[in-house]
Amino acid sequence: MAPQDDHPGRSDERPLRRGSNALQVAEYFAPQRTPGDRLPDPDPLLKNLTIGVLEVLAGVREVDQLARWLGEDAYRVLVTRANLSARARSARGVTAARPVHQILTVRSSSPADGVVEGVVIAAGPARTRAVAIRLEGWDGRWRATSLSLL
Repeated sequence: MAPQDDHPGRSDERPLRRGSNALQVAEYFAPQRTPGDRLPDPDPLLKNLTIGVLEVLAGVREVDQLARWLGEDAYRVLVTRANLSARARSARGVTAARPVHQILTVRSSSPADGVVEGVVIAAGPARTRAVAIRLEGWDGRWRATSLSLL
């Protein structure tokens, strides 16, 4: 009976052998790409990430709550934008209020296997925003590696 594969996204299915060098061990446990056919539909994540990003910028959600779905670069960009938004609210003396947005459209395309680039249009009471997100499949789930708010 073959052992169950606990890491479905692993590209190298060979087990580590006793005496493996540190580089082989590091590569084995490093994040692994996941092919698109092993990933769920990205549209719900695109919608939820957009709402989460808009809530972070409004000051009613912590960036850390989205960290699970963000790559390092996207996380840093969002932290920077959230800090700038908080400073702007503080300078104007405005308190944080939960935004009410309606998702108008979600458009996505797949330029490569395990990669989705999407744009979500969200309408709020004051203005309509577009959020561009690049998702990549890592370790069996989607992660946003790039994030732009327009």
